[in-house]
Amino acid sequence: MRLPRKRRATLTGGPDDTQSPEQAAGPERTRRRAGRVKGRRRAARTARRRLVDFPRHGRRGWRRWMPSWKLASGLFLLSAGALTGLLAAVYVQVQIPDPHDSARRQATVYYWADGSRMVSVGDVNRQDVKLSQVPDSVQLAVIAAENADFYKDSGVSVTGIGRAAVNIVKGEETQGGSTITQQYVKNTYLSQDQTVQRKIKELFLSLKVSNQRPKSEILEGYLNTSWFGRDAYGVQAASYAYYGIPAKDLNPSQGALLAAVLKGAETFDPSLSTDNHQRAEDRWSWILDRQVDTGSMSAEERAKYTEFPEPRPPVKPTSQAGQIGYLVDIANKYLKSRTGITGKDLASGGYSVHTTFERDKVLALTKAVEQVRAERLDPKKRPDDEFVQVGAASIRPEDGAIVAVYGGSDAVEHFTNNADTSGVPAASAFKPFVYAAALEEELDGGERSAEGASPVPLKPTPARAPMASLNLHSALVASDHTPFVETGKKIGLNKVKEIAVASGLRAESMAKLEPTFSIGTSTPSAVRLAGAYTTFVNQGRATEPYSVSRVERSGVTVNDLGRPKPRRAMSSEAASIVGAALREVSGSIVGPPDGRPTAPSWAAKTGPNDRMNSAWFIGATPDLSTSVAMFRTKPDVPQLLPMQGVGGPDSERGSALPPLIWKAYNAAAPAPPHPAGVPQNRP
Repeated sequence: MRLPRKRRATLTGGPDDTQSPEQAAGPERTRRRAGRVKGRRRAARTARRRLVDFPRHGRRGWRRWMPSWKLASGLFLLSAGALTGLLAAVYVQVQIPDPHDSARRQATVYYWADGSRMVSVGDVNRQDVKLSQVPDSVQLAVIAAENADFYKDSGVSVTGIGRAAVNIVKGEETQGGSTITQQYVKNTYLSQDQTVQRKIKELFLSLKVSNQRPKSEILEGYLNTSWFGRDAYGVQAASYAYYGIPAKDLNPSQGALLAAVLKGAETFDPSLSTDNHQRAEDRWSWILDRQVDTGSMSAEERAKYTEFPEPRPPVKPTSQAGQIGYLVDIANKYLKSRTGITGKDLASGGYSVHTTFERDKVLALTKAVEQVRAERLDPKKRPDDEFVQVGAASIRPEDGAIVAVYGGSDAVEHFTNNADTSGVPAASAFKPFVYAAALEEELDGGERSAEGASPVPLKPTPARAPMASLNLHSALVASDHTPFVETGKKIGLNKVKEIAVASGLRAESMAKLEPTFSIGTSTPSAVRLAGAYTTFVNQGRATEPYSVSRVERSGVTVNDLGRPKPRRAMSSEAASIVGAALREVSGSIVGPPDGRPTAPSWAAKTGPNDRMNSAWFIGATPDLSTSVAMFRTKPDVPQLLPMQGVGGPDSERGSALPPLIWKAYNAAAPAPPHPAGVPQNRP
């Protein structure tokens, strides 16, 4: 009889009773291993039959989704080849277009507040010259400053374009880094738009231009199309604008300065501001040193140029004569501060700038200044009447619109805008802010915000009994200094500064916090002081002065500027108390304007006790806040000249003259379109 296999194994000493469990499992493990090998072989045969082994056969988990090195390298080579082919195809297709036709450039047009045309600015100031007419030293200065490898590079800076493209996508400001060839291409063939598409087109055009045009032609084109500021395109126009000579007569030092302003005339034109002058001088010196480093100038020659080559003052075109140039200047400054529009953009043309300036009021203010000057100043009789300057600004308290300015005798002859330039001490005209700060300290109820901070919700301040010392009221009327100096020390000069800045004066125009700070050593502009006084008219609310309501290009609004929002600078109670003192000052000086409805008016002035070299009068009504500054300045003398004797012995160091200008202006200025009255509190 045949026993079952299991029993037979037991009886004969089989694995069930003589082998360990591990030994007994050996054949099974061997069978499983053999199965896996067969599976991999089948997967390999299947993979060989597939064009791409992905997901990978024979792999489990995350390994199934990891491409092999053969697949990864193949994909890389395929992508690189496709990209190279695409770039080559685009390069072949790109054609160098015709250069811009300068004659087709549109002007930038400025409009009065009523919509009528003020002035058209935009005739292209450009004269092309051959490269041979530009001194080698000027060429080398530009190359050292802008693109030291110009004669060696391929015409593009890929890293520069990449950085600019990333910034455009992120919405950030673009950075420099373009080669001279790229800048020439942008100036000559492309728009100034900062877009990724334009940057890509610039890349291919620059490569093609660099391959097909000699470097000398590219450099010549760049020098003839670049923007140097002062309405000058090209090195020839720039040479005349800055030094009054043709480009061929520029010396290496002057050439280095022109190379410096290529980086941005608004920042490096030394005539525009003290900060600009320092930046220009630093960059001028760096460019000369850079030429030594790059081997284009010897150290011995560099040592000759130690004195900064001062350019001549900017000259306005005749179309901007009279007050027009000053108005355009103020509008341009406002646009640059509130939008991304640059001076170069405006010069390239095509913009419509709608301003807040009212033609009738500008004419009335100009007439008032000229009338008082003619009647009260006579340099032939009194030498002290020579070199007298006047700056004035008129602002609408309701919304901060600048409706008129007087910037000087003629923008073509006197470039500095007296209405919008700091440097003239405010003297006693600053005292109302000290008074307001003292009231805020005692009343402890004012809500205010620093310049630029988010507006504080506007709400009326509950009535409180005034506790401020009455001697400040009488001292303000009598132009007495001592109480204000003592008050400033007591409450802290920082608090006075905070109130002044919150009311609209610029922080950078504030003087050092010394005892004399309270009696007006700060130097605000006429525009800013007129704007700050609207705070007393508007129950403690301050509004940022503005000069442009909107700007368009090709009929499309470029930037909807809107009106600045009011912010609380001081409590309505403090403004009311200071306003009462200012109304008393106004009544004692000028009385109600001739021929005009009687309306509340606020005024402050400098007096005979002020020993500063300036005379101010600020008069405000619910319709207009107007500041008038008078001072003496000589072109070759950096500091202000004394005002003692100006206008004769009865002029109180000239302080009697600004109120006369204000009164004549208010008598001649057109009546407001709405009844005079104090604006109501707004929630």
